[in-house]
Amino acid sequence: MGAKLIDKIFPKPQRTQFLAKLVTLYFEFKRHFYYCKNINYPENQCIFALWHAHQCGLYALKEREKTTVMISNSADGEIIAQAGSAMGLNVVRGSHNRKGASATLELIDAIKKGNNGALTIDGPRGPKHKVKKGIIEIARMTGIPIVPMSWYSPSWFFLKFNTWDEFCFPLNCIKMKALYGNPIYVPFNATEDELENYRLKVENELKNLYDKLVNDFKKL
Repeated sequence: MGAKLIDKIFPKPQRTQFLAKLVTLYFEFKRHFYYCKNINYPENQCIFALWHAHQCGLYALKEREKTTVMISNSADGEIIAQAGSAMGLNVVRGSHNRKGASATLELIDAIKKGNNGALTIDGPRGPKHKVKKGIIEIARMTGIPIVPMSWYSPSWFFLKFNTWDEFCFPLNCIKMKALYGNPIYVPFNATEDELENYRLKVENELKNLYDKLVNDFKKL
């Protein structure tokens, strides 16, 4: 009964817009208090691959205005998309089941024009930490390498939520570190078996990067 009353007074579209504005204002405020050390940051154009839980890690990227990120066309995606725009990122909307083809073409076009790309490789609904084929195909079609990235802080204020992806969010004034893997090129003429090997390579590299951040944070 309570949920129905809330829906009647404050319908979901309005709630989504309210939360989107709130998150946008927070990120505009946060830029004055955010610190992240980038380790092994790529020097050349690439497609950043990161877990859905680490999408706030896009804040660590340099020249965010030259990065285009694909975000799902869901209501939650609307909140994230507005936050991404507040970060200075370029955003295209879509996923494997919602306007995915047109969004993928937009992302490919942006990459061919010189932008970096970025994808949350297990989004928008999981399975958690399972790389989907989309990023492999985009790398194959554009000739631009994939750079896995992970992002972490041991601080108590690096929050982890009870969601399917264990979404992470850093509060202000904590020290973050972002670790980037080496570029992974996907040949245009790769076979299906080779494409699967590249997919697994990205998946394993993301796990290794996160483990390294957790275990060697102070040394990095």
